[in-house]
Amino acid sequence: MSVLDLAPVIPVVIVDDVESAVPLARALVAGGLPAVEVTLRTPAALGAIERIAAEVEGAFVGAGTVLTQRQTKDAARAGARFLVTPGCTERLYGALMDSGLSFLPGTSTVSEVLELRELGVREMKFFPAEASGGAPYLKSLASPLPDVRFCPTGGITPASAPTYLALPNVACVGGSWMLPADAVASRDWARVEKLAREASGLRG
Repeated sequence: MSVLDLAPVIPVVIVDDVESAVPLARALVAGGLPAVEVTLRTPAALGAIERIAAEVEGAFVGAGTVLTQRQTKDAARAGARFLVTPGCTERLYGALMDSGLSFLPGTSTVSEVLELRELGVREMKFFPAEASGGAPYLKSLASPLPDVRFCPTGGITPASAPTYLALPNVACVGGSWMLPADAVASRDWARVEKLAREASGLRG
């Protein structure tokens, strides 16, 4: 099964403390969001992926903000099951393919989508979604490119998510609203689980 089909929302997680990774991921999974994208933006990210992969039953953990070949290898070694990039170059695409993992390469223009489509890719990230035209832009791609599915990420909220999810070429959205900074800082995992459950119930 594709990571796009696991839930309507993929949580985009920035982990500053490895010790918080497991309870955070457990709260997301308990709330119905099994796909957990840990962004490689902090020194704790790889350790967090490793802990989640080893200790959180039901979690489908991935690495986000993947920019280099080394990061694809490090993420795979840590136990990531999918990779997400903000954009895609020829070299980065090669590294994604070499990883053996499923991946969502980032796109924001029609030409980028066409280039990846020519390589056989049919599932992509659309980023930064709101800044790149949002739901109206993606809606305009559905007719000429009906075989491409997207996970739009960037600026999406609980209020705007259903508009995206109603589109025929959007399988899920990425977001971090179910992880408010104050809840993570205070380790209020019950609140995170509640927000995750609300997000898991979103429909177009």
